[in-house]
Amino acid sequence: MNLVITILAITATLSAVLALVSFWLPLMTPDAEKLSPYECGFDPLGSARLPFSLRFFLVAILFLLFDLEIALLLPLPWGTQLPSPTDTFLLTAAILILLTLGLIYEWVQGGLEWAE
Repeated sequence: MNLVITILAITATLSAVLALVSFWLPLMTPDAEKLSPYECGFDPLGSARLPFSLRFFLVAILFLLFDLEIALLLPLPWGTQLPSPTDTFLLTAAILILLTLGLIYEWVQGGLEWAE
């Protein structure tokens, strides 16, 4: 019981010290650029009815798609311990082939080109 109280006291003290240091450490002189909101490269003080870049939207969707790939492949090391690891390999290969075909399609269609 004494060990638990000691660990909790050390944890609380360390947390409080780190919280206080984080308030004192940074410089408190923000300029206008740091105080302005940043919204995907658009001017926050301009008109809200500007046309939205479809290319930016496509790149964001592609990023989310390939970021989701990591989440789908994350349990793969544990999947090899299942009774039939061949099924795990086939499902993983299917996911990777589908994503590769999607990437090739976007590449051929010119969706990955930044400059025109």
